[in-house]
Amino acid sequence: MSEATGEEQSYGEDIVVRRHGDRGHVAELVLDRAAAHNALSTAMAKALAAATADLSAEHAVRAVVVTSSSDKAFCVGADLKERNSFSDAELMRQRPHFRAAFGGVLALPMPTIAAVHGYALGGGFEFALSCDLIVADETAVVGLPEVTVGVIPGGGGTQLLLRRVGAARAADLVLTGRRVGIDEAERLGLVDRRVPAGRDRETALDLATQIAANSPVGTRNAKRALRRGGGVDLATGLDVEDGAWRATAFSADRAEGVAAFNEKRTPAWPGE
Repeated sequence: MSEATGEEQSYGEDIVVRRHGDRGHVAELVLDRAAAHNALSTAMAKALAAATADLSAEHAVRAVVVTSSSDKAFCVGADLKERNSFSDAELMRQRPHFRAAFGGVLALPMPTIAAVHGYALGGGFEFALSCDLIVADETAVVGLPEVTVGVIPGGGGTQLLLRRVGAARAADLVLTGRRVGIDEAERLGLVDRRVPAGRDRETALDLATQIAANSPVGTRNAKRALRRGGGVDLATGLDVEDGAWRATAFSADRAEGVAAFNEKRTPAWPGE
């Protein structure tokens, strides 16, 4: 597993960003409201939006891993204790902050990996779905139980789950609100890598380090092609891919990659 550089930045009391590797190419975005199992409050949503905005602008970061400081949960979703006393107007005022938090994770331009253990429910599972890859350990329990408390998934869950597992399976999970253990989650494709209990963070950081060793221009443009091509017809998708290929092929990374291959050395990616 990559070693933390010692550089750490806090956003409020609930979000921490750590850098890993000699040059900080891997960022660890820690959900750090452990006492509440990372229940998403308004303050936490604001902090997450600020952290993802900063990460999006960091040229050196080549991969992001979303982890949890709670032993029992990745994130249990929205803080319903906070919402219990909300008026309709207060709920509407909270909404833009939640959209910014979920949208911030989804919009990160570099590859992202969720390291999931314990409960990842509601908004917690939506955070994981917003990432490119989900590493989950044997303790993981995932689900979108919003309909059981009178709402629907509002952090991208209906759309992201639909694109991940298809309409029928998404309907099954969203309309029942049921929780899914690791065996079924793996079978349905709700997670991408299953690991032994307690190994989710280590595995996700190792995977991020492997990704970060590749061309940052290449991985960002590949992610863009995958994301933008997912909901379009094949011809449009191929045009999306062509645009991403052109943006990569005429970059300094491509020149360095070809030179390094021929010189039998490790590339020193310009990242531009």
